[in-house]
Amino acid sequence: MSRPPFPPFTEETAILKIRAAEDAWNSRDPDKVSLAYTADTRWRHRTEFVTGRDQVVPLLTRKWVREREYRLIKELWAFHGNRIAVRYAYEYQDEDGQWHRAFGNENWEFSADGLMSVRHASVNETPITEAERKFRWPLGRRPDDHPGLSDFGF
Repeated sequence: MSRPPFPPFTEETAILKIRAAEDAWNSRDPDKVSLAYTADTRWRHRTEFVTGRDQVVPLLTRKWVREREYRLIKELWAFHGNRIAVRYAYEYQDEDGQWHRAFGNENWEFSADGLMSVRHASVNETPITEAERKFRWPLGRRPDDHPGLSDFGF
């Protein structure tokens, strides 16, 4: 299995890789998302450390049960060789109806076949009101004409 584009990345291919990841995460389909990672992928996600797709799927399943109405935007920060640094923000509503906006950074490392082998994520979040929401497209893929993070000043 492989997942183009392949390293080493250019700015153009890094942006394509980031958008593919954003689209997959906005699908909220843990099985689909897990296929972008190597079988032995290693993650740091908030306070969880997981290894392998078999641990990624339950982590994402739990995440999207808790984080309803999830909408994510990712943006390139830097790239070099087989690594990409990403900044991101997402909004979601918790089980009590409270809206949140989360901001974070991810460091990604890819194998030669274009699958992500390492993912380190750091995230902070803040409660927001419904009126403060910025990510208002229908659930699923962010429309191409929707503003990105820099457009919002995030």
